[in-house]
Amino acid sequence: MLKSLEELVNVIRDRKNSNSEKSYTNKLLNDKKMNVAKVNEEVKELIEAIEKNDNQVHEAADVLYHLLVLLEGSGIKIEDVMQELKKRQNGIR
Repeated sequence: MLKSLEELVNVIRDRKNSNSEKSYTNKLLNDKKMNVAKVNEEVKELIEAIEKNDNQVHEAADVLYHLLVLLEGSGIKIEDVMQELKKRQNGIR
């Protein structure tokens, strides 16, 4: 499960370092305003899907993808986010 997430992060990082203008991921990485708008749109779609009990997994995947791209494009490493969550783990239990 987490291997797939790690692979996705690696693909995003590869796209960040490429000059492929055909890559949607590359476009998002180079246009923060567009990426923020997509995260907002995808979160709204996920909330609607949850409320309607329809298509939640698809919409959740869209949110995760766009969030990972936004984080990477903003210089925020997922490893740092995961470390922060680990720090909070004791308070969650």
